[in-house]
Amino acid sequence: MTKEELEAMNKKVGEKMGRVGKKIIVLSNKGGVGKTALTVSLAGIFGIKGRKTGLLDADIHGPSIAKAMGLGGKKLTASSDGGIVPLEKNNIKIVSMASVLESEDSPVIWRGPLKTGVLRQFLGEVLWGDLDFLFVDSPPGTGDEPMSVIQLIGNVDCGIVVTTPQDMALLDTRKCVNFLKSMNVPVCGIVENMSGFKCPHCGREITLFKKGGGEKSAKEMGVPFLGMVPFDPRIVENMDRGLEFVLEFPNSDAAKALISIAENIEKTLKIPEK
Repeated sequence: MTKEELEAMNKKVGEKMGRVGKKIIVLSNKGGVGKTALTVSLAGIFGIKGRKTGLLDADIHGPSIAKAMGLGGKKLTASSDGGIVPLEKNNIKIVSMASVLESEDSPVIWRGPLKTGVLRQFLGEVLWGDLDFLFVDSPPGTGDEPMSVIQLIGNVDCGIVVTTPQDMALLDTRKCVNFLKSMNVPVCGIVENMSGFKCPHCGREITLFKKGGGEKSAKEMGVPFLGMVPFDPRIVENMDRGLEFVLEFPNSDAAKALISIAENIEKTLKIPEK
C-alpha cells in the first residue's frame, strides 16, 4: 500500500468512526475470563434498548463473535459501491474475521502488519452507518490488535477490563488497566466475571474462583468498578447455540447483573436514558 493509499484509508476510518457515538473496547490480559460473553451480552442489552449498536470482533486468530451471535457460517458481502456489508441481528451490526474465512477451521497465520491491515479495513470499509455504540471485542493481551484498534480509532471513549476473582487473573487485570492508561483511553471500569455460583439444588452460593478481587483491584487502582456477574452455565450454552442470554433468561441473577453493568456504563459515559 502506498503512502497515499494509506492516508486515504485512514481518512475513511476517521469518517466512519465520526458517525459513532461511543467507542468501547473490552479487553483482558488473560484468556478464559468470559470477555467475549460479556461483550456479546452488553451489545445485546443495548440493542434491546433500541440503541444502534456495532460489534467488531478484533480477535483475528480466534474469532468467536459470529458463532456466539448465531451467525456462524454466514459471510460478509460487498455493496455495489465496494463497501463491506456487516451482518445484522437484533439491532446490532456485526463484523468478524470468522465471516471472511473459507472455513471455520482455517487458521489465520499472519504477523502484525497484516492484522493491522484487516482491522483498518473493518473500521474504514464496513458500512457501519450511524451508531450509538461500537463495541470492540479484543483478544487477550495488550499486543497488536488492541493497540491497532485504539490507534486507528484515535478517540476510544471507554475501556472495560474483564477479570475473574482469583489472584492470577487480577495480576493481569492491573496490566490491562495500565495499558489503557498508557494509551490514553479512559477506563470505564472493571467487571468481575464468574463471581460466585448459586447451587441449583440447595440454593447456596459457592465461590468457585474466590469473590471480590475485581472490586478490590478497582479501588486500589482508582478506577470504577462496574459490577460482578455470577457464574451461570446457561451463558455458555446460549453462546454455543447463538442465543442471547439476557433475552432467554431475563430474570436470572446473571442477566440482572449484566443489565446493571450496562446501566453503569451509561452513567459513566453520561448517556441520557432512552
